[in-house]
Amino acid sequence: MISAQFLITAFVVVIAPGTGVLYTLAIGLGRGWRPAVWAALGCTVGIVPHLIAAALGLAAVLHTSALLYQIVKFAGVAYLLFLAWQGLKSGGALRVDADAKPESAWQTARRGTLINVLNPKLSIFFLALLPPFLSGNPATATFEMASLGAVFMALTFAVFVGYGVFAARVRTYVLGSARLMAWLNRAFAALFVALAGRLAFERA
Repeated sequence: MISAQFLITAFVVVIAPGTGVLYTLAIGLGRGWRPAVWAALGCTVGIVPHLIAAALGLAAVLHTSALLYQIVKFAGVAYLLFLAWQGLKSGGALRVDADAKPESAWQTARRGTLINVLNPKLSIFFLALLPPFLSGNPATATFEMASLGAVFMALTFAVFVGYGVFAARVRTYVLGSARLMAWLNRAFAALFVALAGRLAFERA
């Protein structure tokens, strides 16, 4: 049975602004609520490999292997910097623009998936978050971790969709001001750069 303590803990973790939230907000502002839902779905799917790694103990291997951790980490840093560039360049995928070029749902979701897949801290995070809420029975440990992971993913999707829909609701006001759009594009780019910098200095 999923405890109320886990639900509260998971909700607090999910609602805290991070790369996934920032990405979903940018998509909602720049492209509307439907693409924002796909962005939220992509970010949620990106959690799956980390949950599997935590369940199988691979997160511990990542934690102890400095080289493997650095490879995944700096791939994530490079991708966040790429997203920052996408928010600044003309026609960029994350640029808030009234004339934004359409893209497929697959492209939007894939980008969100990569954001989380390339964050090695997630595997280690789940390795620390989930075990305290297990019953301690080895026979059901895998099922329990899968259940907790599924609840965490459901919360992630619901909260991210909420962020995206909110952003889409204010989109009309944003697109009516060229100055505000320019400010938002610079702000999103700066935040992605800041998140890349934070990840670069993270230690396993």
